[in-house]
Amino acid sequence: MIIHVRIVLVLLVLGGGAILGRQGLAQSPPDPGSRTGMLRVADVEVDRVQLERRLESVGILVDRSSGAKQIESVGEPRALERRAKARDLYRQAQEAFRANDLMRASRLLTESSVTMFEAVRLAAPEKVAAEKTQNDFNARMDSVKALLAAQKRVAAEKSNVKGAAEAANTVETLIAEATQLNAAGKPSEARQTIDRAYLIAKASIASMRGGDTLVRSLNFTSKDEEYRYELDRNDTHQMLIKILLAEKRDQPEMDRMVKGFLEKAGQLRGHAEASAARGDFGGGIKLLEESTAELVKAIRNAGIYIPG
Repeated sequence: MIIHVRIVLVLLVLGGGAILGRQGLAQSPPDPGSRTGMLRVADVEVDRVQLERRLESVGILVDRSSGAKQIESVGEPRALERRAKARDLYRQAQEAFRANDLMRASRLLTESSVTMFEAVRLAAPEKVAAEKTQNDFNARMDSVKALLAAQKRVAAEKSNVKGAAEAANTVETLIAEATQLNAAGKPSEARQTIDRAYLIAKASIASMRGGDTLVRSLNFTSKDEEYRYELDRNDTHQMLIKILLAEKRDQPEMDRMVKGFLEKAGQLRGHAEASAARGDFGGGIKLLEESTAELVKAIRNAGIYIPG
């Protein structure tokens, strides 16, 4: 009987089985005639030596195992919470063991190991990565929708700007495509599509606000601050043209068409940075605006019409 129970206990620790003592087993006082270290529960006996070994193995499981390290490295909140619960149950099991309440200690050890296995499953890298990918996509989608709304507001302020409506339509089309790809279980393609929509919306707004009275109305506190604004506009357009060219690698003639624009944009950007380094932020702003205008030409030749 003792051997049989030992096997069950080992299986419970390794596989997270059912908790002992939940099937109507009644605790009996220790039998004076039994050997030291043995507690009889109805027809089930808990071996103190075996239980002490379980204490050691479960202690390793919750604190020093590869699963414990995985939980710590991934940092998934739910996994951390379950591991904390497993540790607390293990602490209670130690207290019960020291109090010679072996049956309660055995039950708590089983609960601790089962809870720890749950924590490890929650910290599975592929599960956490999938959730992060989805959360990142949702956040980017929210940003794109907010940018699209802002783009339409700016376009209404500047009704004479050409290309605003076309840019908005492009962004709306990409939002729909990204939504479909995400629903179809294609997270990578969905993220690439929504990132493209993000850059188009941002570049559209930046182009409409560049180089005229509207950008002055942003009330920059210094030329340095306005220079950084123009630098961000230029960076946005550069990122967009890189994505567009990467998507059209099978069209080498397009590379030739935009190469001249990109080279000129790069030269102007270099001159702008040199001017800013000398403290001439006003000159740097003008050069950055010219550089961004060249990037707009490159973007249009790559198939996306944005204002500018």
